[in-house]
Amino acid sequence: QVQLVESGGGLVQPGGSLRVSCAASGFTFSSALMRWYRQAPGKERELVAHISSAGSSRRYADSVKGRFIISRDNAKNIVYLQMNSLKPEDTAVYYCNAVTYNDLVFWGQGTQVTVSS
Repeated sequence: QVQLVESGGGLVQPGGSLRVSCAASGFTFSSALMRWYRQAPGKERELVAHISSAGSSRRYADSVKGRFIISRDNAKNIVYLQMNSLKPEDTAVYYCNAVTYNDLVFWGQGTQVTVSS
C-alpha cells in the first residue's frame, strides 16, 4: 500500500537548521509531484514548497523563500525539506504530500518542528 513516512522533525533554536525527510513507497515516486505542507496550531494547513517529478521545477511560499530548499532523490524515493534560518513562526507539523501522474493524492502522518529558545 501507499506510504509516506516523514522523519527528522524536532526542537531547534531560532536561526538554526533542520532537514525533514519523507520516504515514499507503494506508487511510482519518480512520476509524482511532491509537496511539503505545514499546519500550525489554530491555523489552516499551508503549502510550503513543491517539486516536480524530475526535480526541475521548484516553488516556495513567500514566507520560506530564500530559507527553505526542497529536493528529491528518485533513486531512493525520498523528498527532503532543508530548513535554514528557522523562526518561531515556522513551528508547525510538517506534512509530505504526493500527487501521482493519475491525480491520486496521498499524505504522510506529519512530523513536528518546533523553533524555540
